[in-house]
Order: sequence, then C-alpha cells, then structure tokens
Amino acid sequence: MQFNKIEWYEVKKKVEIKYLYTVKTILETGSFQNAARRLNYTQSTITFQIRQLEQELSVQLFEKVGRKMALTQAGKELLPYIDAALQAVEQLMDAGKTADEMSGTINIAVPETLLIYKMQPVLQEFRLQAPNVRLSLQTLNCYEIRNSIVSGSTDIGIHYDIGSCPAPMITERLAAYPLSLVSSPLLEDGERNFIEKNQRKKVCLISNDPGSIYRNIFERYLKQKNIQLEGFMEIWSVEAAKRSVASNLGIAYLPRFAVEQELDSGLLQELPAQMENERISAAISRHKNKWISPAMELFIRLLREKLAES
Repeated sequence: MQFNKIEWYEVKKKVEIKYLYTVKTILETGSFQNAARRLNYTQSTITFQIRQLEQELSVQLFEKVGRKMALTQAGKELLPYIDAALQAVEQLMDAGKTADEMSGTINIAVPETLLIYKMQPVLQEFRLQAPNVRLSLQTLNCYEIRNSIVSGSTDIGIHYDIGSCPAPMITERLAAYPLSLVSSPLLEDGERNFIEKNQRKKVCLISNDPGSIYRNIFERYLKQKNIQLEGFMEIWSVEAAKRSVASNLGIAYLPRFAVEQELDSGLLQELPAQMENERISAAISRHKNKWISPAMELFIRLLREKLAES
C-alpha cells in the first residue's frame, strides 16, 4: 500500500494522533488489554480507537497471532507512515525544550546482564536530567534486539556485538568486557581443568540465556577442545544461574563483571581455560531512519559516558 503526498496529507487531517500512539502501544505491549492498562484507558476505548482508525484508513490493522495482537500485512505497510507522523509530533513538542521539560517515551531493549550490572548509573542519571521522559525497558537477547530494531519496535538497543548487522541498523561499539568460566569451590578437582583436550566431564553448563553470545563462544571452545559436558541447565535469570553454580549444580561462562562480587567473596571460583583474552563488546544500535529525539540523544550520550567508564 502506497500513499502519494496529497493522499497522506488528507489521511493525517482525519486521523487523531492519539490513535497512532495507541497503535504503537499495542505493538509494544502485545495486546489491547495491556495497551489500555499502560495508557489508562478502558479496553473498549482501545478497541473503539483502532476501529475508527481502520475505518479512516480502509484497512484492517491488527490480527490475533497466538495470544498477541500483530499487525496485518496492510498494517506493516502503514507502520512507516505512522512512525513518521509520531516523530514529526515529537519534534514539534520537543522544540526548544530543556532536558527537564522533555517528555514522551523511549523504547529500549537490553540483555539482562547489561541491564543489571552496567545500566543502573545510566538510568539514574537520565531520570535526574529528564524526569518526564518515560523509559520502556525490555530484556532480550542480542539477536532479538537486532530484530526489534529492524522492525522499529525498539528505539535504542544496547547489546553485545554479534557481528554484521542488517543494513537498516547503525551500530556503535562502546566498551569491551572479559569473560569468566566459574564454578563452585566445591567442584571436584578432576572436573576443574578445561585446558586439556578430549575430556568427558560430569558437570553441566548453566546458562541464563540459551541464545547468548557468550554461551555460543564457550560452546565453540568446547567443540574445539572436544570436551563433552554432562548436559545443560537453562535458567532465565542470571542471579538464579549464579546461585545454582554456587550450589555446585554446574558451571557457567559469563561476563566477568557479572560474577566479580562472588569471585571476590569466594562464593565462586574461576576455572582455568585457554580463553583468557576472550572479550565481548557492548554496543548501541538504532534504526538509521529513526529520528533521534533530544531525549534519545541525551540517553545515547549518557551511555557513551557511563559504559566507557565502567
């Protein structure tokens, strides 16, 4: 579906901007009910707004896929126009405003480890400088973050560098971090050596994210060394994963900043492996066609400052 400039101007005259915000909120929250809760509307109001918008545009925008509401193909074709209209409104509303006067929402996606151990100073400083801007944070793995940026559902992605990115993305590296292989001090001596080749170990790998870049790195290392583990345990929480390792339920390969406190206290121990120089880089990404609002610009600047310091 394509509009020429005159047709799009006529559409914009008819459509209420709040209906467009409702569309974006449904996409972010996954349902009419969740969108109503976030926007402080009744669900019937959300339904009415979408029906009105669909009537004005003469298309069906949403369809139910599983438990979530997803855009139809026609809705996907209209999404760039909706984004452009909302960006224009944000530009107009933020013109001439100081940081503490800015408003609106920034949709941010970030892996759990970075959110817990590196993002807190950024979030604290941003709240001080731009208290009226709403931050919508979602924890995803790096590959999901990449997809959400390409689709336009995420404004700013903070993630680990996973190599080449699709053409619509602009990516900037921020900092590099070492990785550590850790276990409980109770792990048997014979199971601690991950340097020798051709081993079969009676331990399992505990992971907080089966799709994480650092798990992929460690699995490649095991394959190169022909080291076989007893199995895998997937726990979708880095704190729960660390506690499980401390209880001697298995080993974990994580960014070192995530286990420094436990290593210092003796709750965990670092295991020898020929990966001492292995590091992962944190990066920031956005869609190349997305307008950088003053609030986004402030957030990106704080990311550059704070992550470079840590």
